Amino acid sequence: MQKQKPQLSFWQIWNMCFGFMGVQFGFALQNGNVSRIFQTLGASVDDIPILWVAAPLTGLIVQPIIGYWSDRTWTGLGRRRPFFLYGAILTTLSLFIMPNSPTLWIAAGMLWIMDASINVTMEPFRALVGDNLNQKQRATGYAMQSFFIGIGAIVASALPWMMTNWFGISNTAPAGEIPESVKYAFYFGGAILFLAVGWTILKTREYTPEQLAEFEPEHLKGESSEQKQTINFAKFSLISGVLGGLILAGVTLFKLEKELYLLSGLLLSFSAIILVAGYLQNNSRTEGGFYEVIYDVFTMPQTMKQLAVVQFFSWFALFAMWIYTTSAVTSFHYGTTDVTSKAYNDGADWVGILFAAYNGFAAIAAVFIPFLVKRVGLKGAHSINLLLGAGALLSFKFIADPSLLWIPMIGIGFAWASILSLPYAMLSDALPANKMGVFMGIFNFFIVIPQLLAASVLGLILRNVFENQPIYALVIGGVSFVLAALSVARVKTNVQ
Repeated sequence: MQKQKPQLSFWQIWNMCFGFMGVQFGFALQNGNVSRIFQTLGASVDDIPILWVAAPLTGLIVQPIIGYWSDRTWTGLGRRRPFFLYGAILTTLSLFIMPNSPTLWIAAGMLWIMDASINVTMEPFRALVGDNLNQKQRATGYAMQSFFIGIGAIVASALPWMMTNWFGISNTAPAGEIPESVKYAFYFGGAILFLAVGWTILKTREYTPEQLAEFEPEHLKGESSEQKQTINFAKFSLISGVLGGLILAGVTLFKLEKELYLLSGLLLSFSAIILVAGYLQNNSRTEGGFYEVIYDVFTMPQTMKQLAVVQFFSWFALFAMWIYTTSAVTSFHYGTTDVTSKAYNDGADWVGILFAAYNGFAAIAAVFIPFLVKRVGLKGAHSINLLLGAGALLSFKFIADPSLLWIPMIGIGFAWASILSLPYAMLSDALPANKMGVFMGIFNFFIVIPQLLAASVLGLILRNVFENQPIYALVIGGVSFVLAALSVARVKTNVQ
């Protein structure tokens, strides 16, 4: 007979999610300052998307691997917590090193390392909520994570501004040098990240694999022992390879923008990967981690496939906002592209405050979202929040006074809190416990792929359609949020 996971207390859920505040310190410092660092070290606005590609590409590779390993890990420290510890150490070191990068390419390399480290810590946090909470408490658990993400990001996003305005640390520097205010913000953020994750490691316990098996719902039992389906990998490899080859030929023959090489490379790489998976399948070598992850990609639950579309449009919008808000606000609202000018750096600092504001509103939204879910259901609540985000991004084009840009941050905050909680609440009950980590990692594909696409095409679109005006990247993001909201209606789940 299936056992039910016991209800956890408020403080048990609090402690379990507290470390996510630290993770967000790293994430928010990265999102709010890396474009500024790139521009300071000599990157032009249209180079920024391709430099940012390291972050989502790293997540695409790292998260399913970490998920697969954490599903199969059991040590004296537990199942997910060893990855919290290792990732926190690496992320803290990366935050100390990143703002001291002497050249643009070293900074781009450090972004890659830092994002990989953040992913090692972040991915198991999602799986931990699914592991430790029963169906009734999972929405609360993910909302608590959203709350801590908001709280952490309020402080982290505002740190450069705080260093300047509270502690008198300069926010300007000679050409090619990172301001001291940014450096000290990264140092402080790294220390907080390590301490917060350490609190969750010390204060949280995990169920053993045997206990999790006892809690498994009947409709999910036995999946790991089923005869594997035969996947037509050759067909998918051919489709991906042909598309990648056509894009490569088009870029070469017609001298199109270099960002499209990324799309071609991704499609050709995926073609090769699934061709290898096909070889392993044909030779009955299907027990290794590589094949298991690829197989799970092609056999993911239907709910996960439908949520993938929602995630795609949601994260395309977010990535457009993260990489273009600084250049959009400084050029459109402050009227400058000179990274050494006071106007530019004042505008960049204000963007940090805006990012802190939307995370603050996200923390507030995380408190109200469970009540909204009770009134209109998970799907209805998520659609409403995504539409609030759409209106917020579109409004940047119509608000002339930068001091009023905090108002759209309310909508962004509700969208952000919702994106970080409700899709996972809908998904977690469709996943078997022994594959919670790997499926959460695969779900990250639909966060990463739109970011890679944004890095490939947003610069192209801005240059050729919008006269290289970054403000229109935010407009595109608003439209993408609308498409995400419409896609929620297609999701079929037993969680209402």
